[in-house]
Amino acid sequence: MRSLLKVSSAIDFFTEQLGWLINWLVLLTVGVGFYNVMVRFVGRYLGVQLSSNALNELQWYLFSLVFLLGFPYILKHGENVRVDFFYAHFTEKQRAIVDFWGTVLFLIPFCAIGIWVTLNPVLQSWGYQPDGTWGTWEISPDAQGLPRAPIKTMIPIGLLLLLIQSISQGIKYLAVLLGYKQVAEQIQLETSEHINPE
Repeated sequence: MRSLLKVSSAIDFFTEQLGWLINWLVLLTVGVGFYNVMVRFVGRYLGVQLSSNALNELQWYLFSLVFLLGFPYILKHGENVRVDFFYAHFTEKQRAIVDFWGTVLFLIPFCAIGIWVTLNPVLQSWGYQPDGTWGTWEISPDAQGLPRAPIKTMIPIGLLLLLIQSISQGIKYLAVLLGYKQVAEQIQLETSEHINPE
């Protein structure tokens, strides 16, 4: 169990670093959005076209990145939406049972199926042809638009990261069920001290 908990701790550390990156992506998204709004009004006032479809699409792409890459961070911190009447009154072990089986039976299969279903459309977006050759990649139909293939690639990547974090969560739920919660906390502490020595 200690080996699994070490794997879980390493995954959690990676997810925390991903959360740090997402913070900067949020700021960048807000900055691009603010710029788009400002140049639209200034351009109208001056009678000059200052904005572009590329900048508008960049804003959408950045928002999509925040959304897709944020899944594992949200799961790790338990900030996902819960609609329940009983869970809030469960003991820690009862919650761990629900979370473990929910993760194993629903979340992990959902991620795996999602990755499998999105791979072919992503390859086609990169220009993969049915005959096995490669053509041109998918580009926005709008003038000055951005390529679609890179942002579509983030869909299976986001699901893969969610899958990895769901495995980590499953390990932690199992640790609670088997009575290894204190060991899990100790390994988390050791990992953080090893990575961030003072």
